[in-house]
Amino acid sequence: MQAPKTINTRRIALFSVMTALCTVLQILPRPPGLEFTSLLTFTAGVVFGSVFGVSLATIVMLVNAFLSPFGFASLNLPFQMVGMSLIGAVGGFYKMENDGTARFVAETAILGAFLTFIYYLITNIGFALFLVLFLSPVSFIEALAIAQVSGVFFTVTYVLTNTLLFGVGTVPIVSSIRKILGR
Repeated sequence: MQAPKTINTRRIALFSVMTALCTVLQILPRPPGLEFTSLLTFTAGVVFGSVFGVSLATIVMLVNAFLSPFGFASLNLPFQMVGMSLIGAVGGFYKMENDGTARFVAETAILGAFLTFIYYLITNIGFALFLVLFLSPVSFIEALAIAQVSGVFFTVTYVLTNTLLFGVGTVPIVSSIRKILGR
């Protein structure tokens, strides 16, 4: 019989702190186009693996749906959770072996841009479904076009800021977490 796995209290504590930090940063009023949840979810995935990144994303987006100063997420909540969970999962698949080189800074910046764009595509699909099912007699393609066009300012600003945040923030955050964990 195999002994049960020991629970690493540092990992649990760090998960709790990251969840609280992401939640607070998510619900605080902020300028349009600035959010840190994507970056922290991605870095959590990098350090702890995809399950950790997805778990963090799911909890934060669920809490955000009820506490956000921007209003309840409504039927778009599952799409927000899937989009942010994807960012955490990709972080788990990303292997950052040499934290300090310009290559990793560039890679994470590009990943930040790509993942943010995918997140907004997923949430715009959710918004388009909402339009089609409940508010409008338009086709899904028309509703998706409306969602994309009406959200272009936010998509562009979020992609640009997350490109910068991922490029500048991923390496130092991952390094700091690894130091805390003694790796």
